[in-house]
Amino acid sequence: MPYNFDSLIDRTKTHSIKWDTGLLPEDCRDAIPLWVADMDFASPPEVVEAIQDRAAHPIYGYTNCSEEYYRSFIEWMKRRDSWDIKKEWIVFSPGVVPALNLAVLAYTQPGDKIIVQPPVYYPFESAVRNNGRQLVENPLVIQDGRYTMAFDDLEKKIDERTKLLILCSPHNPVGRVWTTGELSRLVDICAGRGIVIVSDEIHSDIILGTEVHHCTATVSDKAAAITITLTAPNKTFNLAGLQTANIVIPNARLRNAFVQQVTNIGLGLSNIFGMVAQGAAYDKGEPWLEELLIYLRENYDTVRHFLAQRVPVIKVFPLEGTYLPWLDCRGLGLSDAQLHALFLKDAKLWLDDGTMFGTGGSGFMRLNIACPRSILVKALEQLEKAVYTIS
Repeated sequence: MPYNFDSLIDRTKTHSIKWDTGLLPEDCRDAIPLWVADMDFASPPEVVEAIQDRAAHPIYGYTNCSEEYYRSFIEWMKRRDSWDIKKEWIVFSPGVVPALNLAVLAYTQPGDKIIVQPPVYYPFESAVRNNGRQLVENPLVIQDGRYTMAFDDLEKKIDERTKLLILCSPHNPVGRVWTTGELSRLVDICAGRGIVIVSDEIHSDIILGTEVHHCTATVSDKAAAITITLTAPNKTFNLAGLQTANIVIPNARLRNAFVQQVTNIGLGLSNIFGMVAQGAAYDKGEPWLEELLIYLRENYDTVRHFLAQRVPVIKVFPLEGTYLPWLDCRGLGLSDAQLHALFLKDAKLWLDDGTMFGTGGSGFMRLNIACPRSILVKALEQLEKAVYTIS
């Protein structure tokens, strides 16, 4: 069945965070929003139909996760990631970001140290600092045009107060899909020092390169024993507003600690429409996803070729996973404030500034390519014009 990803869908007046240009200065409200990670594509029609069918029943009371909810997720992970998950390992969460904070509360105490690998998704740092823990940075390094983990630096920064490492896999914003070798070395270091790994794998279905995604917990028994895996259908099927996530914790001791925090805060009940949407997406949405991946790869190629040929001063890093290319704008010679102004005020493009992602983000911008290609080409043309106007 063909799906029309070229369709232009008006998201204004839908309370969309992505399209709420009221967040911008008045003279920038005509900017094209290519920032926050949600897609400008309709969710699979099977998902829309399932939600409509459930909405036809006029009572929307308290709801538990159904057997179909668990089954669809377990079967999806088996098909897509070759991971045999047991139902009892799964803990519901209203999202990956809440789960990050729950993990911080479950596995650390105030003053404990938590490692992140910047430049990285900014809620990682917020989850550490907002809960009174110490942030330890183990920055990624660029080698031969590709980001890698700095393992020697990691080992030097671990001490007796280090309790947790938050991993982004695939990595947002640098687009890496970690190899089993990289994951195994990370697990060896953490397991040897008693450190729990929280592996944010929300982008794991969006694999655009040749590297295969491996769930961190699957690389070894040792990995399964120390890893908390954060997953959700939200990025895959554009369901973020339905606030549904699945937290997979094979280790019973770690799972019980996490569940206790869920109970303490009162987050245990599911979202009725999120539950229905997830079941329909995992059971019937795979053909839609396969066509989406083709379209996203073509969008990425459009960006890569356009910049190489017409704005070569801006480089784009290899996009192995996610739909969020990482643009290296350091060749423009601009300060971060000037770079922000170039994109937003001159090019009329609303992207995420690289500085949002912490150490290593200066001079970069994150672009969301999950939009119709006509919008993406228009954005690239506006960027080209702005760059050559200032040069």
